[in-house]
Amino acid sequence: MPTAEEIRTAFELDRVLFSQHARQEMRIEPLGRIREQDVTDAVQNVEQIEDYPDDEPYPSSLFLGRTARGRPLHMVISFDEEGGLAIVVTVYEPDPKSWINYRQRKS
Repeated sequence: MPTAEEIRTAFELDRVLFSQHARQEMRIEPLGRIREQDVTDAVQNVEQIEDYPDDEPYPSSLFLGRTARGRPLHMVISFDEEGGLAIVVTVYEPDPKSWINYRQRKS
């Protein structure tokens, strides 16, 4: 699983790839467009909240972070250890109706 430290380091070194899906989701986010800078800011204080070990081609994790303005973001990110590359699979603002403190899914 990618760790928060690996993800932060990849962002600091500009070793980040946004998937086409992530870019589309960021553009059409129902709660307001998400910019790359928002993701970069949110990665600085990420918390790993779920792991997806069976994701292909790389395992991924769901991270919670906040933008410089405090906006919560969920980011599913994979990590290519060989290349030291963070791969942003998707990004969205979690709906508070579906999450407890943005960390735990409501039943």
